[in-house]
Amino acid sequence: MTVVEQQPPRAPRLRWRRVMALKGASLTVPFFLGFGLFTVTPIVMAIKKSLYREQSSGLGFGAKTVEFVGIDNFTKGLQDTHFWGGMGRVALFAAISIPLIQVAAVGLALLLDAASQRVANRFRIALLIPYMIPGIVATLIWIYIYSPTVGPLTPFFKHLGISADFYSGSMIWISIGNLIAWSSIGFNMLIVYSALRALPTEIYDSARIDGASEWRIAWSIKVPLIRRSLVLTSVLSIIGTLQIFSDPVLFRSMTPETVTRDFTPIMDIYDWAFNQGEFHYAAALSIILALVVGITSAIFYRLTNKAPTS
Repeated sequence: MTVVEQQPPRAPRLRWRRVMALKGASLTVPFFLGFGLFTVTPIVMAIKKSLYREQSSGLGFGAKTVEFVGIDNFTKGLQDTHFWGGMGRVALFAAISIPLIQVAAVGLALLLDAASQRVANRFRIALLIPYMIPGIVATLIWIYIYSPTVGPLTPFFKHLGISADFYSGSMIWISIGNLIAWSSIGFNMLIVYSALRALPTEIYDSARIDGASEWRIAWSIKVPLIRRSLVLTSVLSIIGTLQIFSDPVLFRSMTPETVTRDFTPIMDIYDWAFNQGEFHYAAALSIILALVVGITSAIFYRLTNKAPTS
């Protein structure tokens, strides 16, 4: 005599799965509300505003009227030499600073991964502290350190016979780059270190049995296996660097002759919007900048995230 197990009805099971799926999806509602309110809505408003322009009548003495101009603001932005000059400065700075920051972050992560867990926990927190300091506060701290009158660096280099002006045209990008590296290396290091900790240790043991040195293991095994984490941190660095704003703005208060009002693309957009009152043109420049950042990040991701061929 065989006993046939009675399966529960299909409809209640499907209903239960649907309820659980809805409960899980409900946890994403706050994110999508914030994303729609603070990301999608400003983009739509910027696109709408970029299609118009304020024009004065009566030789500039009459009331201003808002008129539809289509893509005229975008055409003007594509020909704006000041805007693209700032874009070129930031792009060159990103091409030099991002690889150096990545190399430092990977090196620190590899050192922490090779150390004991207790030592790694102590240094991990210490290296992450600069990232936890608000950007404005960090910039003010480094402006004080760079100051030729009250800062400690200028007298120190003077004792060594070196005249260092951290606000000069030849040093300003080095000063800003040092600040950005100080605040971002810890964040990138933490992502890379987390990826290293997730790797199976059996791979390292097999390599050591085959006679591989620790340097060979790090270069030939660890780094290739965390390639996706390196791509992620690089893309985030590209997005952040091309939109650099607060650091040069605060440096401008110390050296306005070096850090001009159109020193970076966002500084130029800010100047058009809040100093010259051209909000419509500033909106068009913002969209152009967003497209440049998005296209650059997408191309970099596509080129670096390809699966390795055997």
